[in-house]
Amino acid sequence: MSDFSIRDILNQISKGNLRIPAFQRGFVWDSDSVAFLMDSIYKGYPFGTIQLWRTKEKLETEKQFGPFRLFERDEEYPIDYVLDGQQRITSIFGVFQNEIDEIEGVENPFKVYYDLEAGDNAQDSQFLPLKDEEVNPQKHFPLNCLFDTVKYRRATKDFDEFIVQKIDDLQAIFKEVKIPYQTLETDDKSKVAIVFERINRKGVPLDTLQLLTAWTWSEDFDLQDKFEDLQEELRPYGFDDLGANANLLLKITSSILTNNSTSKSLIELNGNVVRDKFQVVVNGIKGAIDFLRNNLKIEKLSNLPYEHILIPLSVFFSNEGNQHFNYNNDQRRKIISWFWKCSFSKRYSAGTTKNINRDIEEMLKLKENVSISNIQNISLNIDENFFKGTDFTMGTVSTKAFILLLAQKQPKSFITGSNITLSNVLKEYNRNEFHHIYPKAYINSLDEDTVDYSVNCLANFCFLSRNDNKRIDCKKPSVYRTRDMPQDVSEILESAIVDEDKFVADDFNAFIDDRAIKLNNYLMSLV
Repeated sequence: MSDFSIRDILNQISKGNLRIPAFQRGFVWDSDSVAFLMDSIYKGYPFGTIQLWRTKEKLETEKQFGPFRLFERDEEYPIDYVLDGQQRITSIFGVFQNEIDEIEGVENPFKVYYDLEAGDNAQDSQFLPLKDEEVNPQKHFPLNCLFDTVKYRRATKDFDEFIVQKIDDLQAIFKEVKIPYQTLETDDKSKVAIVFERINRKGVPLDTLQLLTAWTWSEDFDLQDKFEDLQEELRPYGFDDLGANANLLLKITSSILTNNSTSKSLIELNGNVVRDKFQVVVNGIKGAIDFLRNNLKIEKLSNLPYEHILIPLSVFFSNEGNQHFNYNNDQRRKIISWFWKCSFSKRYSAGTTKNINRDIEEMLKLKENVSISNIQNISLNIDENFFKGTDFTMGTVSTKAFILLLAQKQPKSFITGSNITLSNVLKEYNRNEFHHIYPKAYINSLDEDTVDYSVNCLANFCFLSRNDNKRIDCKKPSVYRTRDMPQDVSEILESAIVDEDKFVADDFNAFIDDRAIKLNNYLMSLV
């Protein structure tokens, strides 16, 4: 642990040796916060330790100190980048510096004054942020002259001896104060990322995208801009929400370029590699989305039981140039089997990184056909009891997987028999398109001792629009089969994985038992 004086901070920033890295968030304190910090320093209250990163490698992009432009620096000396304490160190510099002109049109929150008439109260602040027209020279003393001898002498010359002594005491406190700091000295950017993440864990989380943008930036490549462009490209396909998911995009990028899904692996890459190979990443993402849409009827990112499924899949489809990766039917079948097993086994609910990296390894084997891939060899220990004992709850992994399972059968309207437009239903993706086959009101009218299963269990749900559900209302199946459904319902019920005899028997328990078996058998046929 070392200490800065305020003079040290002014000198180091003026020499260009103390700087703000581009991955830091901007200066956000208002003038009241700046004045409050001055009061804390003056009264000797703790205000935290500054965390610095010392490196010889200058970043391509850096931030200004608030509204002030950065100084040029001596290239032979290392740089101290501020990892934690940017708001404090910028405030100190802004209040006491008098060498840099503020940027025109940018508000200056650092005009702070000592209130000469304020009482020496431990609770109330003795420092005020004031606009020029609010300043009373007889009452408000400017802090920006404390470290400039000429300005200080000029500012104190008209005060009586008692006030001058008070101001001298003020100056002595700020000149003698020690500001603690710690330094991480390394050129290993992965260590910097870890430290920055841990510093910010209790506050705003690490913005890895900003960090990587700083690492990979060039005049013709900005990683954030590339992700925004990708978002627009994916919009017509319904996957524009992926473009806004920086964390997932970074994991996909890392997985394609390093075969490892952790951002630490990506941080360790040379920026040129990220720039040169970024089209490979885009090709992988587009290929994965195309596969999901065409083979599994997935219309948007939120349809996926796990968004992380997209990571190994993008690795498989990543490809040089402008062509999609061409896969054969055996590869297609194995990927589909892997997809269903991932979804229903809750593979990514625990040990996520380990399982993703294992699946990346197996996807690469499958892609290269150089050895036997075990991508589809995932344990799936469920049976018909899963469909009987799991409730339909929108947004959960189990319900998302179940909805996609039903979607594979190209379900039809219970009332008209027409095909349901899955793309619309899955894009909107709300509870109104899924309803009970045995109506809830009907089941609630039965003796509860005769009902073995929850009316909300998966086996009692199907694609059913709000309008169809209103027609059915609270009727038991045998009634709405006769009154509301077409004469021939075989295709409708087959598309919903429903047995007609069990459906119209009005025996809820027997229906759930039978449909749960059929749902499980259908799932096993897919895997």
